[in-house]
Amino acid sequence: MSLRLEGKVAFITGAARGQGRSHAVRLAEEGADIIAVDICEDIASNLYSLATPEDLEDTVKAVESLDRRIVARKADVRRRDALQEVVEEGLAHLGHLDIVVANAGIMPMGTTDPMDFVDATDVDLIGVMNTVAVSVPHLPNGASIIVTGSNAGLMAGATDGGNMGAGGSGYAWSKRTLVGYVEQMALHLASRMIRVNAIHPTNCNTDLIHNKELYNVFRPDLEEPTREDVIPAFTYFQAMPIPYVEPVDISNAVLFFACEESRYVTGQQLRVDAGSLLRWPNGPR
Repeated sequence: MSLRLEGKVAFITGAARGQGRSHAVRLAEEGADIIAVDICEDIASNLYSLATPEDLEDTVKAVESLDRRIVARKADVRRRDALQEVVEEGLAHLGHLDIVVANAGIMPMGTTDPMDFVDATDVDLIGVMNTVAVSVPHLPNGASIIVTGSNAGLMAGATDGGNMGAGGSGYAWSKRTLVGYVEQMALHLASRMIRVNAIHPTNCNTDLIHNKELYNVFRPDLEEPTREDVIPAFTYFQAMPIPYVEPVDISNAVLFFACEESRYVTGQQLRVDAGSLLRWPNGPR
């Protein structure tokens, strides 16, 4: 049985842990070589810790254990020049670029500092646009671009109000804006058969939801809520009786958009959300 991505190269941002690492591993399992980047340092407004250089090295080991090649570098998606350098280095080592997964994202929350909004939009929106911008000149006809959105970002009031602060507003505004961006890019690249799609996860079992700031949002009645305390609230958020999806659930959707099975699928907004948007179209109250 042939691998669905044999001979392909995928560029993935936010690849040191969480969804990004899962995407790198899942695509490598199907034969892809990987160009991986992550900031590997904290951003002051983002109160939970971001990935480390050691996390990125673990991604390298996971991909190489599958007998695939990987070029992994520390880079900030807010800097287009840094991303350009990594892509050029990846091309020098791996020869070409076929798949782009603009995955890096943060969700600052809990303060009213306007810079929280700035940081969120710089990473979650401009970071995506930078990733696409440095990649498109190198993509062949028939390539695939996949953008990570957010189901909560599509819900009015879910992250852009109350105790989520300015960063939550920046996160929501960025994710909503990406909907139109994906559709525009899909139109402008359609003549080259390059497809552009977005995936909108619900709560996913990563560090973005497993931190005390978000636990406090879901259980404001408790002073120091634990994971066990928030599981019922996380589950209530979904239509299906689960607290969150796993990173591989998103990676399987990424794989579909990356491979030839989706060759005529473009401009789509795919929710992997356990029905949460159907349950809370305007956000939970």
